[in-house]
Amino acid sequence: MEKRRVVVTGLGAVTPIGNNVDSLWQGIEEGRCGIDFIKAFDTTDMKVKVAGEVKNLEVTDYLDKKEVRKMDRFIQLGMIAAKEAVNDAKLDLDQINHDRFGVIVSSGIGGLGSIEENHTRALNRGFDRVSPHFIPMTIVNLAAGNIAIAFKAKGLCTCPVTACAGGTNAIGDAFRNIRDGYQDIMIAGGCEASITPLGIGGFTAMKALSKSQDPLRASIPFDHDRDGFVMGEGAGMLILEEYEHAKQRGAHIYCEMVGYGVSCDAYHITAPAPEGIGGAKAIINALEDGNVAYDQIDYINAHGTSTPMNDKLETAAIKTALKQHASQVCVSSTKGNTGHCLGAAGGIEAVISVKALQHQFVPPTIHYQHKDEDCDLDIVANVGRKQALNYVMSNSLGFGGHNATIIFKKYQGE
Repeated sequence: MEKRRVVVTGLGAVTPIGNNVDSLWQGIEEGRCGIDFIKAFDTTDMKVKVAGEVKNLEVTDYLDKKEVRKMDRFIQLGMIAAKEAVNDAKLDLDQINHDRFGVIVSSGIGGLGSIEENHTRALNRGFDRVSPHFIPMTIVNLAAGNIAIAFKAKGLCTCPVTACAGGTNAIGDAFRNIRDGYQDIMIAGGCEASITPLGIGGFTAMKALSKSQDPLRASIPFDHDRDGFVMGEGAGMLILEEYEHAKQRGAHIYCEMVGYGVSCDAYHITAPAPEGIGGAKAIINALEDGNVAYDQIDYINAHGTSTPMNDKLETAAIKTALKQHASQVCVSSTKGNTGHCLGAAGGIEAVISVKALQHQFVPPTIHYQHKDEDCDLDIVANVGRKQALNYVMSNSLGFGGHNATIIFKKYQGE
């Protein structure tokens, strides 16, 4: 079966450095940091004090007040980003085939805030007195479900739950469904809102989070002094569309999506496999899927979590997959800007990757100070770089050994 071309026609984002795509990208160009002391709850008795919170967002400016009460924050963020993406794509919902219009949106954890809130309510008032909306506020697939309802997307609607690889898996799965002829348009990405006492406490207990109390030296990917990731929240969404469908309706095309690769370490529930072999395999699979040579990649938006093991082994994975080209390709992590947004990370970083192609600009790895010999790539330290970009890759690696890589290509018409 002939594979169809897939293009990106819309973008949406809510992030710690901006509540829409334009402000997100401006923050990336300026090297803005969205990490600060946590304001959502009192951290006095907690070891971790900082996170990448979404700021100055009045949800009811975007969503109906009645509907907001039925949605956990992760759903709200996903809905807002999806609306921006649909509007950006200028989709005329009266003119499309809704049976070939789908949604794939991931979240790593789902409605954790609603679980905590309703558990407290249950202990105080009885378990039969929790919110009647508790279950649909909590379950992970209801971001995708609410988005599908809002836009009458009656095609495939699903939710990959693959931890921090989820947003990238969602975009890759949507890409395949269009390329292979099952759908014409997809809303794809991820959303997350797990900056809660239990979320922070849980990741602290497993020693995954940075305990730095300096917001500017907490999320420091590839830096020798990194000591853990910083929790972020937000949402990132793409509109993916079959090329002829997009062309016929006169859509603005940001870029093409050409490759998607996955693998599983099958090694450990949290630790990456030795030498980054699983991550390397996902990169190699994406290159083969897109018929892209390893030395054609111009920029990699790395998973780059700022944990000692991830950054070291992702470096090894890139070296294995890209061979001698690994020393020449630009590699940066934008988690220094946003923190690690878990299931939303792949969606947000895909938006950043598409904007990098559009503006021919490589995002910097901010707040980098001390070199680690185990992370000896060109990580574009502190200052972004104007550069010709034709192929951009984004990596996401999740607990459970989930690895996902996607590749975008500069759009050049016919």
